[in-house]
Amino acid sequence: MRVPVPEGWEVVRLDREPSRCARFDRHAIYLGRQGDGAGCPARAVGRTEAVHVEPLDGPPARRTGAVRAGRLARHSVPVTDGREDVVPLPEAGVTITGAYGTDRAALERVLRGTRLRARWTAEPVPPRGDEPVPPKAGAPAPRSEVRAKTRTWVRAKGFDTCTAPSLKAMAAWRRAYGVANIYIGGASRGCAQPNLTRAWVRAVRGMGYRLIPTYVGLQAPCSRYKTRFTAQNASAQGARAAADAVRDARALGIPRRKPIYFDIEAYRSRDTECRRAVMRFLHSWTRKLKAKRYVPGVYSSVTSGIRDLGAARGTARPTAVWYAHWDGVPTVYGDRYLPDRWWPPHRRIKQYRGGHRERHGGVTINVDSNTVDGRVY
Repeated sequence: MRVPVPEGWEVVRLDREPSRCARFDRHAIYLGRQGDGAGCPARAVGRTEAVHVEPLDGPPARRTGAVRAGRLARHSVPVTDGREDVVPLPEAGVTITGAYGTDRAALERVLRGTRLRARWTAEPVPPRGDEPVPPKAGAPAPRSEVRAKTRTWVRAKGFDTCTAPSLKAMAAWRRAYGVANIYIGGASRGCAQPNLTRAWVRAVRGMGYRLIPTYVGLQAPCSRYKTRFTAQNASAQGARAAADAVRDARALGIPRRKPIYFDIEAYRSRDTECRRAVMRFLHSWTRKLKAKRYVPGVYSSVTSGIRDLGAARGTARPTAVWYAHWDGVPTVYGDRYLPDRWWPPHRRIKQYRGGHRERHGGVTINVDSNTVDGRVY
């Protein structure tokens, strides 16, 4: 298989460099499967043009929409809210996942220029050993999962990291943590998600984890990111983000009446026009999620998005918040920027420490640390 490499793009052989992370916030072509020891950051927000070619060994749901290799020369990258195109190529035994930020045509040129070598075909690769087996129809859920459905909130230690860890890693960390974040989609989701499937979600919940489903969409007009909404389209884009997040949640088996958090990264809160645009965006996000019977949540810096939401008038407040304040204090109340009367009780998650490496059960991951007393799945 031959993939054209645009000038300035890096080529990463993940099988030869197991510590490398497949990221979509930089120009690169990643070949192979991301390993358990990948040095992914705790967070990566923003998206540009990048390609990940990996074995076609996922569950059947990931093989839909297969493309014949001979049609790649005419392949059109769709315009989607997630700015991502997944192209299964059964003849080559691979799946190509392409991401784009502001230059969809650049990604399209790479995909259209991809060719198979003459007389080469590939058989599907057997599933990985840690790939969960989907339960039989009508089979009862694990007892831990049944218990998890009885309460909408939890108090526990939580972690978030850029890419969903393998099931082996999640099992190794279970004694240390009870809650984990997952980035379910969005135009600014910075890392590839080779592990994140419907079966992964079910298996992790079966271990007893609760999850924080988070959507990383377009960012504020006055943020440092290229994938942004504008003051003019903020309301419309907020509603679009909510609708897309619901589609992503349903694809992962996350049902109605469960929370989805929008990740709005720090922005210049003193910029009045920008702040108003963010409030319009989040107002639409909240209303649309409620209309679709999901629980609206928002993640942001305590000194921008969260504080602005709490003080805003005429803006629909999300049901729950997840706020970043890296002061090292693992308590959700008593924050000088966030009055205790805002979002009580059991509707808060605090990210109190930024990216750092932790090791549990022999597995090391770069994570942010959180205290959870709030809504989770």
